[in-house]
Order: sequence, then C-alpha cells, then structure tokens
Amino acid sequence: MSSTERADDGLAEFGYTQSLDRSIGKFASFAAGVSYISILTGTFQLFYFGFGLGGPTYWWSWPMVFVGQLMVALCFAELAARYPVAGSVYNWSKRLGGPTVSWLAGWMMFTASVVTLAAVVLAYQVTLPQIWSGFQLVGDGTGASFGLSAVIWGTILVVFTTLVNAFGVRLMARINSTGVFIELIAACLLVIVLAVNIVHPPSVIVDTTGYGDGPGGYFGAFLVAAIASAYVMYGFDTASSLGEETVDPRRTGPPAILRAVIASFVIGGLILLFGILAAPNLADPELGKPSGGLQLIVLQALGGPLGKVFLVCIVVAITVCALAVHTAGIRLMFAMARDNALPGGARLARIDPVRKTPVVPAVVIGVVAILILAVNIGTPEIFTAVTSVAVIMIYVAYLLVTVPMLIKRFRGEWPGKDAPKGYFSLGAWGLPVNIIAVLWGAFMALDLAWPRTDVYGDFPWIAFVFIGSVAAVGLAWFVLRGRHSLGVVPEHMARNLDLEEAP
Repeated sequence: MSSTERADDGLAEFGYTQSLDRSIGKFASFAAGVSYISILTGTFQLFYFGFGLGGPTYWWSWPMVFVGQLMVALCFAELAARYPVAGSVYNWSKRLGGPTVSWLAGWMMFTASVVTLAAVVLAYQVTLPQIWSGFQLVGDGTGASFGLSAVIWGTILVVFTTLVNAFGVRLMARINSTGVFIELIAACLLVIVLAVNIVHPPSVIVDTTGYGDGPGGYFGAFLVAAIASAYVMYGFDTASSLGEETVDPRRTGPPAILRAVIASFVIGGLILLFGILAAPNLADPELGKPSGGLQLIVLQALGGPLGKVFLVCIVVAITVCALAVHTAGIRLMFAMARDNALPGGARLARIDPVRKTPVVPAVVIGVVAILILAVNIGTPEIFTAVTSVAVIMIYVAYLLVTVPMLIKRFRGEWPGKDAPKGYFSLGAWGLPVNIIAVLWGAFMALDLAWPRTDVYGDFPWIAFVFIGSVAAVGLAWFVLRGRHSLGVVPEHMARNLDLEEAP
C-alpha cells in the first residue's frame, strides 16, 4: 500500500483523491448515526400514531423492527469496512450492482433525504408550544395556524443546518456530538424517571381491547401501527456516509453503525415501554393525537417543570437530527455529483478550499427543503402522505444494496479474495443475515406502501404513484443523458492512479 493510500485510507483505490476534511473520530461517527435515527425525535414525534392505531400493544413493533433493521445494519457494517466512501448507499450499490442500480439507489435516497429533512424540522411545532405558549408563532395552534407556525419554525431550523454544514464538518461534528451527548443523557434519565412513575402492570402491553376492529383484526391494526417504529429506525448508514471524513473509517464505521442501531433500540424501547406504563390514563384520546402523544404523558406523569426540562432536551434532539439528515443528504449529492451523475456535477462537487466542504449541495438541499415545507401550509394531508412515501424510498434504496449483495453471495463473489483482511466480516453468517435483510426490507416496503386511508388519507395510492414517478423521471434522465457522461470529474480524480497500480 502506498503512502498516498494510507493517508487517504485507500480512497485512491476507488478512483478519488482526498478532498474532504478527515477529522471525525469514533464518537462523532457514532453520533452521526444516532442523531439521524434520533431516539427522542422519532419516539416523541410518532408515538401518537402508533398508540392511536394499535394501543399499548403497538410497543411490540419496536423489537420487531429492530431485528429486521439489525440484519440490514450488519450487511452495511460489512460494506462500511470494505468501501469507506462518501454517499454510502450510492457507492455501495455501484460496486455491487453497477451504474444503473447505483444511480437509482442514490436518486431514491437523495430524494427521500430532502423530504425527510422537511419532515423532521416540523417536529419543532409539536414540541415547542408545549414548553411555552409563546412558541406558537401564529394563532392558537389549531387548524391552519398549526401548519403555518410549523413551516416558520421548520424554515428557521433548515437555515441553521444549512449554515452549519456550509461552514465545515468540524463545526457540524462538534454540534452534533454535543447534541447527541445531551440526548443520550436525557434519554437515560427519562427512562429512570418514567420507571419511577409507573402506574400500570406490564400486562397492558398485551391488551388489545378496543383496537383492531377493522379488516385483519388486531394483526391488521398492528401492521399499520408498526409504521411508527419503521419510521424511526433507519439512517444508521450515515456513520459510513461520512467515511471520507472519518479517521480510520474501515475500523470506525462498522461498530458505529451497529452501536447506533443497538443503542437506539434499547433506550428508545425503554422510553416507549415505561411511557406507556406511566401514562395516567391509557384511555385518554389525546394520546392518539399529534398535540398529545408521549409529550403529554411526560408532562402529566412528571409534572410541568420537570416535564418541560425533558421537552427542551427533545428540541435539542430534533435539532441535531435535522443536522444529521441534512449532512447525509449533502454527502450523497456530493458523491453522485463527483461521478458526474447529476446535472451540473462539477459545480455541485466543488469543495470550498477553506472550509473543505461541499457548500453548493448544502444550499441547494436547504432551499428545496424549505420549498417542500411550503406545501404544508395549505395541504398538510398531502405533505404527510409524501413524507410517509419518503421513508419507503429509503427502504427501497436499502434493498438496492442488499439485493445485489445477496446475488453476489449466491454467485460466490462475496466477500471475494480481494476483501480487506482484519476488518469487520459476517463470515459464514453472511448469507442467512443477508437473506433476512432482503426479506425484511421487501416486507416493510410493502407494508409501508399498502394503500390505507389511516396513513394516506384521501391519497391511498400515492406511494405507488409518487415512487413510480420519481423513479421513472430519474431513470429517463439517466438513460437518455446521465449515463453518457459518467466519470470522475477532474477535480476529484485520483492523482497518479496508474503509477500506484503498477507492479
């Protein structure tokens, strides 16, 4: 291995030169995955949905989703050790499935990331007014005023994440790591104080009384409620998406991915469980509404002052979650642009010489996210439906990695003789884990996309229409124009690559 490869952690092997600031350590890498999953943001933003449809028994969807996503994370950990390159999903699928598959995976993941950013920042409106009524910027928080205030707060947060990401990865990592540290401490303390305030026996989480009267009985209701858990536990690949900015990424990335998933499962699962058991009144209809949910349980069970302290910590969690989602979207856009796989690739892939970060993607994603937010003002139902579809697109993007990986395993081409030695590997467990990951991903994508009025309101088929349209438009551009100009832009091409590969 040449000195250049050692300095770049083998980046020249993939045809690129080191251009990003390699300064992220082990905790910051772990924090990137945790903040994207965001235990507090996801559990508090979506508890009302799962509980409202499935009641206390919906809690079992949390371990169910964890097991499935852990299989995906194990596959990703193996890939992170082998391909520590920016825009993880895009670059992984490029090595596994070829240019068309990788472009579609990147396109799906990128589109979903921008919509997800717009969705995450709306969580400010769910939490801030419960801390202080003055945070309700417009009206009384009902009807149109709720949506308008949410858009204003969301825009403020998107501007913040844009500025931080444009300034540089070091500032982003410091803010993100600090926020995750606060989130983890607050989450652990919340588990303790909720446990102290338990008023119900554990048997309530197997009580389905009053739920599941529709088609499919309680199982049908549970599958819908499980969407609340599926919406939370993804984004762990962010730890590897920052691979080119991570010190010793082949060793740092895999454990960071797995620790992020496991920590989120344990702490998030305990918050949901003890929150249900500590709820003063499980029959309260407000628990199934956005204005109530887990926030209401915390305020009721812990009292106003202490409950509001934890709500402040949730605001911190929402902030770093939005920051991580924005950061991941930037790295994905940069990775695709660097291969000239997007219009204006050279400009999008340009690195600021001082900040050592791609500034243009940060601004573009921020502007598009704000434009998407504007939809929420007059037609929040459409926005909610499209947000749900964005999660499906992420599951589809994951499938575009795990399916080609499984095909290579069946052909005996994975891990292959050129696999780096001494790094994370599933060994003999690779095939069964990969099979489960594919089956799980397909099952959840279908469950999420199934036309249900509980999820999509008056637009039950929007998942198939939206994803089909995004895929068709994207592939049409790629087939007609994009694939003809693929190639690393000169600014990022590995220097003297031919000499380094010479015997």
